[in-house]
Amino acid sequence: MYKAVILIGGPQKGTRFRPLSFDVPKPLFPVAGVPTIQHLIEACCRVPNLREVLLIGFYQADESINQFVSSMVKEYSISIRYLQEYTALGTAGGIYHFRDQIQSGDPEAFFLINGDVCGDFPLVEMTKFHKEKGSEGWITVLGTEVSFIILDT
Repeated sequence: MYKAVILIGGPQKGTRFRPLSFDVPKPLFPVAGVPTIQHLIEACCRVPNLREVLLIGFYQADESINQFVSSMVKEYSISIRYLQEYTALGTAGGIYHFRDQIQSGDPEAFFLINGDVCGDFPLVEMTKFHKEKGSEGWITVLGTEVSFIILDT
């Protein structure tokens, strides 16, 4: 059994999306017509034996977040939970704070994904690679490269 943990940050970030991020939490900002985080959930749901997706962040569990989670549970028929940090804990802080929820059910492995990236995620292939090459205590990492284009105005 596998799990996915998606780190979605909080409202103190997303400054490059302002003023848009004042009204819409950054993970719910649409890319190709759907919220950014939905692309990640969809990629996770392609992994056989993935049983749960945990979203960790510092956004208030308001109507937009709760409604999104409910709609994703219905659409993908998988357990999806939002774990709200009591204060902004940073990347490792949220993982550490919710370690019991991440480890509950004794998953064979879990995916850890930053919620503000979009792309093709070969999660099924990574799972196969990890099973073939890895052993207990191994970590399989997908590196990404970001390139910027600076436009002269």
